[in-house]
Amino acid sequence: MRCVSKTCSTSRDAKYASFLSRTPTHSEDYSELMTDSASQEVDLDLRLVGYFVAVADHRHFGRAAAALRVAQPSLSRQIQRLEQQLGARLFDRTPQSTRLTEAGEVFLPRAKALLRSAAQATAQVRGAAQPGRIAIGYTTSMIITPALRALRRKHPDADVQALHLDWNQPRDALLDHRVDAVVCALPFSTDQLHVTILYDEPRVVLIPLDHRLAGRQSVTIDDIADEPIPKFRDCDPAWNDFWRIDPRPDGRRAPEGPLFETLEDGLELIAAGQGVAITTGFHERLRPDITTVPLEGVEPGRVVVASRADDRSRLVAAFRKLAATHLTATARN
Repeated sequence: MRCVSKTCSTSRDAKYASFLSRTPTHSEDYSELMTDSASQEVDLDLRLVGYFVAVADHRHFGRAAAALRVAQPSLSRQIQRLEQQLGARLFDRTPQSTRLTEAGEVFLPRAKALLRSAAQATAQVRGAAQPGRIAIGYTTSMIITPALRALRRKHPDADVQALHLDWNQPRDALLDHRVDAVVCALPFSTDQLHVTILYDEPRVVLIPLDHRLAGRQSVTIDDIADEPIPKFRDCDPAWNDFWRIDPRPDGRRAPEGPLFETLEDGLELIAAGQGVAITTGFHERLRPDITTVPLEGVEPGRVVVASRADDRSRLVAAFRKLAATHLTATARN
């Protein structure tokens, strides 16, 4: 008899979650653990697994679809296909939110590990087949051209590629072997990474042209004590805390501001007068209706070159040295 009730579906999801989280003992093997739909051989499509991780990270099908650059109805169908392959519901959807089921919570870390393992295997195989290849990542506003040109001159037979990364991607891109080195700004977790500071960048306050502080020679954190500061959505808390200076030196929390997801959305909030931002001078050049004022009395931003701690590639070592020589604050200005 086929189970169609919500109770039976929930029971099946819990049963599958229990299966995912179990490890066989010496007296049993995986074939003894696998029951119902889980007993069938599952040929997982890594693309579908990646879609699942995106929805789980965003907790929203629309935002995940935008990040993946796919239509939302198509994304929903792909998630349904994955659920059919696994034999379990992965999400509970309501008009207000998208939540992981128990099975989804169990599958998420395994899905991320699966994607990372596949990326690492692919990169390592390609690296073995192409030892003269290196991919350098960089985030918005980072100019790495001088170091890349120097690397190509020093190693003319090497295949040197550059890859733009979103502000929150450097660590994952390194550990997933999408890039071999990256030039970006702190803060982010440096565990398993070799990180060298290239130069400091003074922080500034980004404001609309008609703001009361526009034209000042400099300001302090007290001058913007009550100004709302927008916050990146779904962001590493350390990043938001550093760039919002939260908490403040006196222990107060930074005023809350609107949430945003992209650099362009954040700049629009500033230009519209819905808050101010603490950033570096680069962003002033992106729009004619915003300006910056130097922020005194705070530690600067830091630009770094990072690579995997266990990477022994001669090209990575060469790039790190060239980055330290060619990518400096003087060269940037």
